Amino acid sequence: MPIKDKEIVMRKLRFALFGNVYQAKKSSSAQKLLAMLEERQATLLIDRPFHDYLVNELQICVKCDELIEDDDFRADFAISMGGDGTFLDAARRVGDKDMPILGINMGRLGFLSDYQAEDIPSAIDAIYKGDFKCEVHSLLQAQFTRDNDNPAHFPFALNEVAVLKQDNSSMISIRVDINDEYLTTYQADGLIVNTPTGSTGYALSVGGSIMAPGCDTIGLVPVAPHSLTVRPLTLPADTEIAMTVESRSHNFLVSIDGRSESCQEGTRIIIRRAPYTVKVLKRSEGSFFRTLRKKLMWGADTRE
Repeated sequence: MPIKDKEIVMRKLRFALFGNVYQAKKSSSAQKLLAMLEERQATLLIDRPFHDYLVNELQICVKCDELIEDDDFRADFAISMGGDGTFLDAARRVGDKDMPILGINMGRLGFLSDYQAEDIPSAIDAIYKGDFKCEVHSLLQAQFTRDNDNPAHFPFALNEVAVLKQDNSSMISIRVDINDEYLTTYQADGLIVNTPTGSTGYALSVGGSIMAPGCDTIGLVPVAPHSLTVRPLTLPADTEIAMTVESRSHNFLVSIDGRSESCQEGTRIIIRRAPYTVKVLKRSEGSFFRTLRKKLMWGADTRE
């Protein structure tokens, strides 16, 4: 239940701040955010690379209570300043902490980040008033049958797990079993397994279906399939998908939310729903369908 303006909560909150380190234009936005949190007497934790970027590159005076050195931190809210890539990294760092994430879009499209730089004051006010929606997003978990092929990075994906060819020559063969039942063997450049969150990301760019938040589904989307009859497939969220890859180069790539590592041919990858979810802060008056119209310019007439 939203709290009325006169009942703004002024308790001391803890915020964990993450951001990308490639956009100098975020200087004024970062200063605005830091000033608002200082005014609220919030406890501020900043990821060390972002802190060093603000101080050394943007020459901002930063009052920070703690530096985040690894994934062992505690806060009431996480804030991501950047595009969807930055948000995905923040979600990885938050992990299973059940910590809502506020996305401030400093990039281009920004489906995950519901607020723009100019919305920072209203976004912080909304947190203290309780005037926001908290969407619950499911994740995927990738498991590898060969211990030496298990990726060193986080095995959980908010957007997608993609199996892709590693070289520029031939396609790869991807055998897929659904709940231990053989589905087909894809001859393609790759195969994407995506969440509803990831349906507006990589999967969308190769013809996957858009899924509204809250859909209890998983997408299976081939990348440049050899057969024109092969089409994307939507599956129940509790489906277990197993993939085995053959390649002329005897290796292939596995990309988990854009973090790629090489695997050996014959490795079996099992993908299932992760045991936890991620909370994403959205405007209380926001609408996914309004976002689709705005971000994808549906109905816009771009003719001159």
